Amino acid sequence: MKHQRILDYVDAVARARSIRKAAEHLNVTASAVNRRIADLEEELGADLFERLPRGVRLTAAGEVFVNYLRKQGGEAERMKSQIEDLKGLRRGTVRIACSQALALDFLPRAIADFRKEHSKVEFDVKVVDHEYAMTALSAFEVDLVLVFRPPFLANFQPLMTLEQNLVAVVSKSHPLAKQPKVRLRDCAGYPVALAERSIGGRQLLEEAMSRTGLKFNIAAESNSFELLRGLVLHANLVSFQIAIGTMPEGNKLGLVAKEIDGRDVPPAKLVFGQLRERNLPVATAVFAEHINKRLKALIKPV
Repeated sequence: MKHQRILDYVDAVARARSIRKAAEHLNVTASAVNRRIADLEEELGADLFERLPRGVRLTAAGEVFVNYLRKQGGEAERMKSQIEDLKGLRRGTVRIACSQALALDFLPRAIADFRKEHSKVEFDVKVVDHEYAMTALSAFEVDLVLVFRPPFLANFQPLMTLEQNLVAVVSKSHPLAKQPKVRLRDCAGYPVALAERSIGGRQLLEEAMSRTGLKFNIAAESNSFELLRGLVLHANLVSFQIAIGTMPEGNKLGLVAKEIDGRDVPPAKLVFGQLRERNLPVATAVFAEHINKRLKALIKPV
């Protein structure tokens, strides 16, 4: 613990890729940060950073050291959480990354219900695309991820998977709103608003378009699901989302989710997980169980 300050310096410089920017973030002088890192490098007998004309870059030794200290930082948080738990405080911070589809309804409701029993637990939620989420997990920036179609990560441990269908999202006044189920060719007859290509649902749609040769009349693209919903409501466009990310039943915004025929777009997996063999802080482990139960409740009986 007594060396934590210098470890914070190294971590800040690694993230900022600049001693000056890290010093500004830490509210200390750049010379103090540089001096402490130089002392640490001398103690280790290896350079942690390559000094460049503009900023710094981690050396191979630096990559090993930063990965170690981030892992140890996570263990320290777990230890403090356990000590506080023994005091009956139930404190701690749950760090989770999720896809945008979970940010509207599912995760806020899960957090709200969890805090009814654990009001002293705090949440650090990153709403990002699936690739960034897995990168944040491997860098120990978060402890849990809940993402659609995550990319491969060797030491990833799924805790729960849930199949999700792609749905078309339209306003109540749209012609497609009256159909019980839609085909992609039906949607192609109207202007659409699509998520950017880094989003899992968009990638699933692109694969279907590639197979069928179907083309859409794209009126708008965005990395914001909130904006896409706004375009559905105000511009009467058609958009697409996975089922868990649509508005709950009884919403007052006037949105309608229409199931897309499985012949056009097969379901894909929503995955909840952590790093393999990672000991989670107490509050995080309890919240993980909470999410598991909520996801299991969504599984439809065969």
